[in-house]
Amino acid sequence: MRRLLATTLLASSACSGGGDDPQLSDLANQGRRVYQNICITCHNGDPTLDGSLGPAIAGSSRELLEAKVLRSEYPPGYTPKRAGSMVMPRFEFLADQIDALAAYLEPDAS
Repeated sequence: MRRLLATTLLASSACSGGGDDPQLSDLANQGRRVYQNICITCHNGDPTLDGSLGPAIAGSSRELLEAKVLRSEYPPGYTPKRAGSMVMPRFEFLADQIDALAAYLEPDAS
């Protein structure tokens, strides 16, 4: 069931062509689609704002995204934005989308 959900979400984000931001690169728009289809479950639709469960993540480094998304951990030396026991689940199926997410979340993407 989890695999079916993951495949459905990824296909939805990959196939969604409408609504792209013309000011973003193709890679950043791809990351935007992934973010809007998956990340906003916990993070705000606007990545510069805190979400219901997750913190604002605009400006997150590729290293942080890879560690959190793929391994549910922080990179060495990183101080979390929020203290607490909430653990982000791993999303290994997004391994090939890390560069796109990083492009969307980089400070000058929007």
